Amino acid sequence: MLFQLTDRPIEPLISSLHPHTGAIVTFEGRVRAVNDDREVSSLEYVAYPELALHEGHAIVSEALERFDIIGACAIHRTGHLVINDIAVWIMSAAVHRKEAFEATEYIINTIKARVPIWKKEHYSDGETTWVRCDHCANPHDHSKQSKASLKRKRYATR
Repeated sequence: MLFQLTDRPIEPLISSLHPHTGAIVTFEGRVRAVNDDREVSSLEYVAYPELALHEGHAIVSEALERFDIIGACAIHRTGHLVINDIAVWIMSAAVHRKEAFEATEYIINTIKARVPIWKKEHYSDGETTWVRCDHCANPHDHSKQSKASLKRKRYATR
């Protein structure tokens, strides 16, 4: 399993390590209670499964080729998540820590940039909004995007 989508809680588990593994780096992206100064009550993740799985597998495969790592995998949640749930979990194993850190960072940044998974935030005041999706209603109309919004998007894909 290189990349997986699940609608169930993620239970991080590391098993059957290669005997040359000297470093394991894991990343847990969790649902936080505040975003952009708004109190968040929960999140929803919606994916285009066929393309998400294809891209996710491709990204982890690229990391395995690009970095000197022994193994890597990633799991992303879909559906309704509550505060502190794990939304995305990534693991990279390598002989040395530098490669494991670099691979993990590459995987999370590339998943955010390429995998078709959308996030809707539910706020404590009852409102909801699609996050970093200012132009979803009309993908060709970018006129309403502020400079701060465009800057956030640029840094979110790094």
